[in-house]
Amino acid sequence: MTTKRILYLFLVAVIAGVSALSGAVAGGVAVYRLLGNQQTVSSSAADVSTGGGPVQTLTLNYTDIQTSITQSAQKAGPAVVTVVGTIPGQSTFFGVSPDQTVSGSGFFISDKGYVLTNNHVVEGTSQVYVVLADGTQQDAAVVGADPYSDIAVLKTSGAVPAVALIGNSDLLQPGESVIAIGSPLGDFKNTVTVGVVSATGRSIDTGQGYQIEDLIQTDAAINHGNSGGPLVDLAGEVIGINTMIVRNTGSGDVAEGLGFAIPINTARAVAEQIIQKGYFARPYIGIRFQPINPDIASRYNLAAQWGVYVTQVVSGSPADKAGLKEGDIIIKLDDTALDETHSYINTLFTYKAGDPVNLSVMRDGKLIQVPITLGEQSHN
Repeated sequence: MTTKRILYLFLVAVIAGVSALSGAVAGGVAVYRLLGNQQTVSSSAADVSTGGGPVQTLTLNYTDIQTSITQSAQKAGPAVVTVVGTIPGQSTFFGVSPDQTVSGSGFFISDKGYVLTNNHVVEGTSQVYVVLADGTQQDAAVVGADPYSDIAVLKTSGAVPAVALIGNSDLLQPGESVIAIGSPLGDFKNTVTVGVVSATGRSIDTGQGYQIEDLIQTDAAINHGNSGGPLVDLAGEVIGINTMIVRNTGSGDVAEGLGFAIPINTARAVAEQIIQKGYFARPYIGIRFQPINPDIASRYNLAAQWGVYVTQVVSGSPADKAGLKEGDIIIKLDDTALDETHSYINTLFTYKAGDPVNLSVMRDGKLIQVPITLGEQSHN
C-alpha cells in the first residue's frame, strides 16, 4: 500500500431517478476523495465547508462507484476459496451416524498456500479441501485455530492463484462501502454483495461464557457459507473476515442486515502466530467453570451475584498450584470485577502467559485472595 492512501468516505443519500444503480448501491452514494492536498472536481461537485479550513469538493459520480465495486471484486475474487470439510459420523444408540459435510469460505493470505478462514468452519473436521474460483479443488490441512477469535489457518497443496491484499481495519469508519465475497450455502461460490460499515467496535455474546469483541457490523448480505470469506473495501483490500449474522433476537424480533466481521488487523495477528508456532497462545489458569449471573446466584443461593463457579481444577495446572478448589467462586481478576460487561474469559485474555494475577475468590462464604501465575494454553 502506498504512503499516500486514498480514503474513500461514503455518504449514503436517497436520490430518486437513478435507476442504473438500483441493483448495486441503493439510493446512490456520494464519494468524497482525498489524496494529500489534491481535490477531485467534476461538473456535479458541490463545495463543502470544513469548519473554517480549506474547502473540499464533494463529488457525485455513480459510474466511478460502480467501477470501483467491480474492480475491487475482480481484484479480490481470485484469492477467495470455498472451504469444504468432513465431520466424522458419531456413535449413537442406532449405530454410527453418516459423515457430515460442512462448508464455508476463505482466502489466500500467502503465496505459500496459507488460507485464512473461521474456526467454526473447520472445527471438528477430519478432512478439508478448498475449491478455487475456477472450480479447481485442492487438498488442505488445518495448521491451527483459535476458537475465541474464531480464526483458523489452512495450508493447501497446490498452486496459489492469487493472494488477497490486506488493508488496515483501524481506519474503517461507519458509512464506508464494503463488499462481501464468499460462497453462501456452499453452492454459489464467489458471490459478491455490497453494503456499508454500519458500525465498528461491536461485541457479540457467544453464549459460551465469552464475547467476540471489536467486530465490524455491516449490512452487506451475509449468509451461511459466507463465514470465513473476506470483507473488502473499494481499494480491493481485505479489511475483515465475515463471521456471523444475527437473524433473531431473544425478544422474538426478526433482524435484517445485521452481519459481523472480524477486523483484519486482529485476524492477521492471530494468523501470523498460528503460522509461526502452529497455535495461538492464550493465558491459562486451568479450571472448568460455570458463569454466574444474578438469576443463577438467586436460584442456587450463591455467595456472589457475578463471577465464575469452579467446577473442576485441572491437575498440575496454575490453578492447582495456586490452591484453587472446586466450589470456589472467582469474582475479580486484580481490580477488574466480573460482571455483565466483564466476562471471565474476556478479562483473562487481557493478560498474557507468565503474568501474575491476584484472584478475589469467595470460598465457604468468605472472601480470600489467591495469587496465581498464568500459564499458556494452545489450540491445535
